[in-house]
Amino acid sequence: MSNYFEGWYFKHQNKKETVAVIPGISDDCAFIQLITDEGAFRVDYGREQFVKGADMCIADSRFSLDGITLKMDTDGVKAEGEIAYSALTPVRSDPMGFFRFFPMQCRHGVLSLHHRLMGSLTINGRKYDFSDGTGYIEKDSGRSFPSSYVWVQANDFDEPCSIMASVADIPFLGFHFKGCICIIQYNGTEYRMATYLGVKVIKCAKDKIILEQGKYKLEIDIDKNNGQELSAPSKGEMTRTIIETAACAGEFRFYKNDDMLFSLKSNNVSFEYEA
Repeated sequence: MSNYFEGWYFKHQNKKETVAVIPGISDDCAFIQLITDEGAFRVDYGREQFVKGADMCIADSRFSLDGITLKMDTDGVKAEGEIAYSALTPVRSDPMGFFRFFPMQCRHGVLSLHHRLMGSLTINGRKYDFSDGTGYIEKDSGRSFPSSYVWVQANDFDEPCSIMASVADIPFLGFHFKGCICIIQYNGTEYRMATYLGVKVIKCAKDKIILEQGKYKLEIDIDKNNGQELSAPSKGEMTRTIIETAACAGEFRFYKNDDMLFSLKSNNVSFEYEA
């Protein structure tokens, strides 16, 4: 299939460190990207080294909903280790809503909002121990990332809460619109804010997002720093540059009928936008 990519996002964090592992395949190569608090790395592989079955394998590395195994040894990146996942938290339904039935430039899926980690990774000599840490998994597929977008994710709070929100320019059937997907899970209840549910994007900037939908309102403040360059797809090839901060400070406020349901802060907020 030409003009096509698939990519997965496996986030691992403890109270002090964050590592995201992004394996995938595009028209020009299979790849693994790593992003830490200190830097970002990309290693390309031949497409024939990508095998997808019950697990996904790229060369000697393996990825699944049960965990990951990294075995990478190149001039720029030496990474190894295993992390097991448990107690995954899937979303209630497809985040794309009825848009999943239409041809879309990019399809977004959330595989686990929150799960437990056990294990460690060593990247270029530095060991990251994520035992009893927290994870997150999502995936994207299609032709290209949106021309402009912001994406934010966090699940490391003092209260049980997981949040993913994205606002993007969406080409659809010959026109463009500002699309939004937002999933909030708080104290075991999932809330959904989305274009197909009537959400209004009141503000979308690289430091603040405000969403309103019926009786609900979400405010997000981001203090981004240490942004790293990552590769992203354009027409099926990994030729575009985006910026991601693996872990930054953020504050999330969620209201129902002007009553605040929560106001939570985290230093492990992941934030991404177009370069």
